[in-house]
Formats: sequence, C-alpha cells, structure tokens
Amino acid sequence: MTGEIIGQKQKGDLTKITKLAIVGFIASLAFAYINTIWAVYMDSFVNSIVLVGFISAFLTLISFLSYFFFIPIIEKQDKSKIYYWSLLTLALGYILFAINTKFYIFVILASLITIITTFRVTSFGIIIKDKSSKTQLSKNEGVIFTFLNLAWVLGPLIAGYIASQFGIRLVFVLSAIFVIIAFLLFRFFKIKDKNIKKKIDKNLIKNLFGFFKDKEKRLAYFIGGGVNLWWVLIYLFVPLFIIRQGLSVSWIGYFLFAVAVPLVLFEYKFSKLVGKKGFKKIFQMGFLIVAVFSFLCFFIGNIYIIMILLTLASIGMAMLEPTTEAYFFDILKKKEELRYYGPYKTKEDVNNFLGKILASSLLIILPFKYIFLLFALFMLIMFFLSSKTKRIIEKNL
Repeated sequence: MTGEIIGQKQKGDLTKITKLAIVGFIASLAFAYINTIWAVYMDSFVNSIVLVGFISAFLTLISFLSYFFFIPIIEKQDKSKIYYWSLLTLALGYILFAINTKFYIFVILASLITIITTFRVTSFGIIIKDKSSKTQLSKNEGVIFTFLNLAWVLGPLIAGYIASQFGIRLVFVLSAIFVIIAFLLFRFFKIKDKNIKKKIDKNLIKNLFGFFKDKEKRLAYFIGGGVNLWWVLIYLFVPLFIIRQGLSVSWIGYFLFAVAVPLVLFEYKFSKLVGKKGFKKIFQMGFLIVAVFSFLCFFIGNIYIIMILLTLASIGMAMLEPTTEAYFFDILKKKEELRYYGPYKTKEDVNNFLGKILASSLLIILPFKYIFLLFALFMLIMFFLSSKTKRIIEKNL
C-alpha cells in the first residue's frame, strides 16, 4: 500500500513537473532570443566590450540587492501569482526595448526588467521544489533543465537568423510574444502554489547573515555560482569576440545553439545518476572538464576551434546545472526555501558581477585570450571547493 501511495505521488509530481517544463520551455525560448542579441544590443549604445561588461555588472548588482529586499514578498505571496505577473511585465518591457533608441531609457528599462526577473526566477524555482517529492527532486530538476536547455538550443538559431535578416529590435518583439504565450499556458494549466510563510523575515541584514553563517549553505552558494561564472564568458564575452573576429550575428546563434546541445543530451542523465551516486564526484568531474577546455582555448588562435572547445565544455556544465540546484534544496530544512532560495539565487548575480568586472578589467591591459585563462582558474577553484560537499544520496532520503 505504501509503495502504491508513493508511486501515485511520484506520478502526480511528473504531471505537474511536465506542465512546468512546457511553460518553462516557451518562456525560455523568449529569454534565449534576448540573450543571443543582448550583448550586441548593449554594444550598439556604447561600442565597447569593456563598457558592456561594466554595464552588465551594474545590472547584476541591482539583481543581487533585489533578491534580498524582496524576501518578504516571496514569503507572503502566492508563488504562482508572482510568476505569471512577472511574465506579463517582462513582455511589456521587451516591447519597450524594441522601440527605444535612447541610452538612458535603456538603462532604466534594463534595471526594472532585472528586478522583475528576480521575482520570476525565485517563484519558478520554489514552485518546482514544492511540486517535487524529496526523492525525485534532482530527477525533476533534470527534466526542467532539459526542457529549458532545449529552448536554448533552438532560441539562438532563431534569434541569430532574425537579427541578421530583419534587425535586433524584431527579436524583442518575438520574445514578448513568446512570454505572453507562456503566461497564457501557465494560467491554462492552473498551477497553484500557496506555500506561504506566516512569520515574515523582513530584516535584510538578518536574512543576509542567517544565510551565510551556515557552512553548508555557503558552500552550495559558491559551487552553484561557479556555473553562473561560466555563462558570463559564453553569453557575454564570446559573442562580442565573434563579432570582433569579423563574423556575422548568425554565428553567435550557431555557437549558442551548439553550446546548449550537450546540456539537452546529458543533463537529465546526470540528474538521475547524481540521485543514486551522490553529488561530490559529479561536481568535481564537471568543473574539471570545463577548466581543461577553457585552458586549451588560451593556446588556440582559430575562432572556429575555440567555439568547438567551448561547446565540448558544456558536457561538464551538463553535470552541474541541475545538480547544484538540487543539492541546495536537499540541504535545507522544512520551509527554509521561502527565506533562503532568493538569497541563494544571488549566486548568479555575485558571480556574474565578479566575472564581468574581473574580465572587463583584464581586457583593459591584456588581449582577449587571457579571459580563457581567467575562467579556467575560476573553474579550478570550484573543482577544489566541490571536494568539501556533503555526501547526499536522494534515494536514501
């Protein structure tokens, strides 16, 4: 009887997770369109890789502060309502990007969109966790990330073609349309999440220290952030490098398409494996693979070979993207995700900020190829930190 109940619950989890995966896929197509041309769009205002890096770092700082300031809203509001209203607001923002031609308006819009994105990311992540049983969490994260990365396979190809044929601004319009479709699907599926905390944590400083004083949360934060560090290289600096090498915007689409293919092929498999074998070895292998390929890029002068090596590095990322998220949830106590998932997601902002600032500063004094050494060093540090993770096997929980 107990086995039947567990089986029914897991089947119910899968149904809900599948619906979330479909919504996430449609929404991520829009975000993939934007990210494909985002660096080039910013560059059209300032015409400088260094300034693009610093502007991105500024937006990252806004995102970091937002995750902490808005903890009370996340705790006391229906997560499903937060998610679908954030989608609707993002759609409007993308339309405004499409028609804007002023730099100062771009900065204001980008800042507002960055804040809204923190609501979208936090609410969606908590919904996935709440709709998953404890023993199925890493597997469900693998399902979600596989769908999301499928969008990141298709999105760059579509965005690259549209941008090269019709201009960047049409990409924003297309993104808005897909976000609206995701919004309508989410409402149609009637996904609810009223995981609400009665006692609200309003103290920003208390939330900050409450998170970072815990050794395990701190370690999960650093390791998860290592994944985001890598994507700074892939989605911000390499696209600009491709353009500076004389290639068209279409090549950015081809490259980002290729980078996402290993994620789609392998993330679900590694997510299932980590649930049985544990996290530590998967983490270490993943970071080591990425570090090695980044190091090799330093010695290569051919842009096409560099793109191939960075694509192969995504095999390591496939071991890390969904598993680092699952690891964080596995070390939490009951209800802690409401207070700490937002702060945990600042790992993206902190590491994005560091990656952008350090890489941009490096480019002031050294040629572009030294960025590959910098990111290889980052990944090597994460490799050593991974050895300190707890031995958690979800099948035993």
